[in-house]
Amino acid sequence: MSTAPARASLRETGAAAGPEADRPVMVVLRGLGLGDLLTSVPALRALRRSHPGHRIVLAAPSALAPLVPLIGAVDEVCDVSGPGHVPPLGRRVDIAVNLHGAGPRGIAALHRTAPARLLTHSHPAFPGARGPVWRDGVHEVRRWCDLLAWYDITADPADLGLRRPALREEESRPVVVHPGAGYPARRWPPERFALVAAGLRRNGYEVVVTGSAGERDLAERVAMLAGLPPSCVLAGRTGLRELAALVARARLVVCGDTGVTHLAAAFATPSVALFGPVAPAVWGPPETGPHVVLWAGGHGDPYAYRPDPGLLEIGVRDVLGAAARLLEVVPRVWRGSGLAVGVGPDQAQEGLEPGDDLVVVGETVHGVLETPGEPGDPALQGLVAVAQVGAERSDVLPEPLGRLGQRGHLGGQAVHPGGERDDVLAGVAGLAHQRGDPIAQVGQVGPGRTEAGAQQVEAGEVVAHRGAG
Repeated sequence: MSTAPARASLRETGAAAGPEADRPVMVVLRGLGLGDLLTSVPALRALRRSHPGHRIVLAAPSALAPLVPLIGAVDEVCDVSGPGHVPPLGRRVDIAVNLHGAGPRGIAALHRTAPARLLTHSHPAFPGARGPVWRDGVHEVRRWCDLLAWYDITADPADLGLRRPALREEESRPVVVHPGAGYPARRWPPERFALVAAGLRRNGYEVVVTGSAGERDLAERVAMLAGLPPSCVLAGRTGLRELAALVARARLVVCGDTGVTHLAAAFATPSVALFGPVAPAVWGPPETGPHVVLWAGGHGDPYAYRPDPGLLEIGVRDVLGAAARLLEVVPRVWRGSGLAVGVGPDQAQEGLEPGDDLVVVGETVHGVLETPGEPGDPALQGLVAVAQVGAERSDVLPEPLGRLGQRGHLGGQAVHPGGERDDVLAGVAGLAHQRGDPIAQVGQVGPGRTEAGAQQVEAGEVVAHRGAG
């Protein structure tokens, strides 16, 4: 049996190619699980932006490789689990980045690759490795952005979105119930998950139960107690890429403190996340997303072999109530994939019925609008204009646009060729102008001039409208 490390090739990750012999190598250590990978996405993208000519090798478990192309920042995956040995890469390492943890083993593993430069937190065992001091109680996403900031590399903690898999017309949008977690301390009882699943099914929602192959017995128990047919149990039947596609199109995700929580956040899929021994301020989804986090406020051992007492304080009625609120905001999605806009009960615009969702065609445009505005709300008008153009042009907004929240905050970037008059830019920047909300790097305008709200934009400029709020 071969012991060579498993790797994902450049073609598999979908990163931009270059003359390989001339590209310096950056190795990034993150030998952990799904949630750990997803919380490092902003840092990985910042490294790609700051070093566009480097070949970025992610030292992480090869099981995560199918998800890496959706990040768009990594050229190769080198199979590494934990902070241990990083195998020879066959090339001199120019930069090594420790996104693994606080211990000395990760620093030692990267030191053995003999990098010209090492980016890491400081540690007394390595006095020559300069870097920021590790701080407890920092959100995992912010931690790695702050590390890079110490080295003058700017990372945006909100840059969590993954490239959205295309939605086929025949695919349904179920509620995903994910009862598993890495340790029993973070697992809500299966009997309670079953009551939630049964309640959602009684209300007319399709429910599926997911998990790994090792969690299939747990998923089958939940389904059996909920009265779901065996076909609803998807645990062990989906690979990571298929699970991502399922979460991306799901109507709602109900799960514990696990990697699927971060997968839902990456696709702006509404979720109810149940936290117990670990505070959501450290590992929870972004507060600006369509997520409800339930937490009793206590702290405990996340590696314990019985459910955390605080987790058990969360009741079935709490979860069903949170699920009902989210399902009212985002009831369904039209054909296509992209930016879902939940229309409130008093809103109807351009043929939209109350409760409908608006989808901008385009793989990576995504987010959710939750606004109590009246009919004719400028935010809704602007997004309808974007959708109309997006339905006609497949090249519209090929970068994540981000989430439009209750205050109308629109963040992220949208870079595309543009034209002499670009209605997409006009719609998006006009939306920000009318609501007086900040909007950053809306788009890059092509030949000619474009009116974007109250602004005149020269060819090649990046719109950066900064409003109040």
